[in-house]
Amino acid sequence: MKVEKYSQGNEIIKQDEPGDRFYIIEEGDAYATKVFSQEGQAEVVKEYSKGGYFGELALIKNEPRAASVYAKTDCRLLSLDRLTFKRLLGPLENLLKRNSETYVKFVNKK
Repeated sequence: MKVEKYSQGNEIIKQDEPGDRFYIIEEGDAYATKVFSQEGQAEVVKEYSKGGYFGELALIKNEPRAASVYAKTDCRLLSLDRLTFKRLLGPLENLLKRNSETYVKFVNKK
């Protein structure tokens, strides 16, 4: 695992970009936004705090990022690259897929 630090307001991941990392929040808070329309209006769709994780959808589904994530406060994150994620969390992939279904109502909102 690699430690990454982000200051309040910094973008951690960007919607529609390729996903190659999985993140766990060690300290701080973050939130996810999604742009649903062509006007570019972003809506907050999820909030994360210590122990929360994000970035797994792009790795599990091999798709671009479904949302952007920003540091709500200064954050210290633990991250795994795609290969390490698959190797270490492969046996948990079905559980992560099941949990990822909670995002569907936000990702497909409009």
